[in-house]
Amino acid sequence: MSVAVWGPVQTELTDLLADDPEDIAGVVDLLVAVQGLLDQLPPLLAENPVADFNRLYTTITKEVLARYGLGGFADPEFLNCLDVEFAKRYVHALRLWGSESPDTPEAWKVLFRRCDDRRLRSLPCAVAGVNAHINYDLPFALVSTWELVGFQPGDSPQHQDFLLINDVFFEAIPNLRHSFLDTWGRYIDRLNGGFDDWYQDLLVELTRDIAWDRAVRLWQLRPDASAVEEERTSFDRHTAIAGRVLLSPFMSRLQ
Repeated sequence: MSVAVWGPVQTELTDLLADDPEDIAGVVDLLVAVQGLLDQLPPLLAENPVADFNRLYTTITKEVLARYGLGGFADPEFLNCLDVEFAKRYVHALRLWGSESPDTPEAWKVLFRRCDDRRLRSLPCAVAGVNAHINYDLPFALVSTWELVGFQPGDSPQHQDFLLINDVFFEAIPNLRHSFLDTWGRYIDRLNGGFDDWYQDLLVELTRDIAWDRAVRLWQLRPDASAVEEERTSFDRHTAIAGRVLLSPFMSRLQ
């Protein structure tokens, strides 16, 4: 295995990712530990693109865990299982990239291959990670969750809990976005007032709705493995295109 992929933290990160988490608390613990290693990755250290996304993902998952602990979900078994299955997709992508596997999804390669790119800004990197995790990973995480706990269509306790996660994003996005901005970006952010929050909330809601619809389609296609693979390839390709746009020089200039 080459040490060039994760640099000086290759061995530690590989060992850390060897086991999947078993519950939401385990996901948080794993993400925190991953963050500690990603923050050591030269040359950008804590400012590298994967660390930017992992930091956002950790914050959101901590909020989900807090709500889960307070009994804030109608179907806690579903929610816990989904959170774990969702995290496992990200962990698996990190494993594949760390072993230089050609099977690493292109949706994630877009972000992973630019860990040493000094031209990128933190906010587009974090959003590019969200793009890969929601648009590519989430539909398959939903399907694997349904295989474990049973499928329920829309307007069910499962779907209500799925939509509640949007609220976690809505509450966390303003502070998260602000933390990724430099001084000039914060000034522009104040001038925009609540507009940025509004369109980013809308984008999260629409994107996660699409992920649910994609998952339902995948669920229906399960007997046809070739059709599922065709859908996976399509999701991967289109998510990668969106990721490249998010990491383009134009988007970095907007921060």
